[in-house]
Amino acid sequence: MRNVRTNLVGAVEKMPAFPKSVHQVLKLASDINCSQKDLVEVIKKDPVFTLKILRLVNSAYFGLSREVTSINHASVYLGLNTLKNVALGLAAVGAIPKGNVAGLDLGAFWLHSLAVATATRLLGTMLGVSRDEAADYFAAGLLHDIGKIVFALYMSEEYAEVGRLVEKEGMPLHQAEQSILGATHAEIGALLAEKWNLPSDLGNAIALHHTPDGSEGTQLVDCVFAADQISKKLTFGSAGDYSVEPLPRSVRERFSLDIDGLISEMPTLDEEVERARVFIKLGETH
Repeated sequence: MRNVRTNLVGAVEKMPAFPKSVHQVLKLASDINCSQKDLVEVIKKDPVFTLKILRLVNSAYFGLSREVTSINHASVYLGLNTLKNVALGLAAVGAIPKGNVAGLDLGAFWLHSLAVATATRLLGTMLGVSRDEAADYFAAGLLHDIGKIVFALYMSEEYAEVGRLVEKEGMPLHQAEQSILGATHAEIGALLAEKWNLPSDLGNAIALHHTPDGSEGTQLVDCVFAADQISKKLTFGSAGDYSVEPLPRSVRERFSLDIDGLISEMPTLDEEVERARVFIKLGETH
């Protein structure tokens, strides 16, 4: 077991680090005494990042009626928490090495992740979370499967074997991972969240997104789990896992709806996922 843990930690250590400016943004945003001015000053020191954030804020994703031309204005419009999550989303996409990721179609992976992000945000909104807090829900959905990237990049032979087992046996991907690798993408994703110093709620959502009915489950975890099943059922992209898992009783009770009922409550999902593609486009440009 120790050997498995060593291999996982080694794979996570190979993942690129976030830019210094993003680390500072995350650190500042976690401080309750942090001001928007402090956050703006950190972002402004990174001109490339500043440009990406302004392009995102002025995209159809936010649908503003007038152009935002400075990070100061962006911070006033978005608020501190949304600005933090915009920075986090762009940095995470940018940290994924380009080119061939063994056994994983990155285009399909990001489409699935965007659909889960969008659906998680919509589910959070259905439960009454504020616009500011909804940005946390989007980020959790966007990064829920990030552990798959670590496996595909740095344990590629074993991960190809996982894919074959899923195809042959039709078992859920995370069960095949446990069988062959001794750990799941949720576990290695949580290790990566630690390396990147992501907020604890976000790390928790990544760790538990296949086991929402455990003792540490939260509303955010429930939303990510439900959004993941919705995205698989509607075949938005693919991240190597095709089995739609039933909603646990705790999740059904939280929403008072089953999966089809939840889908009927989000008629704009298609359009909103399309608008969110700008995250990937901007995140991948250097």
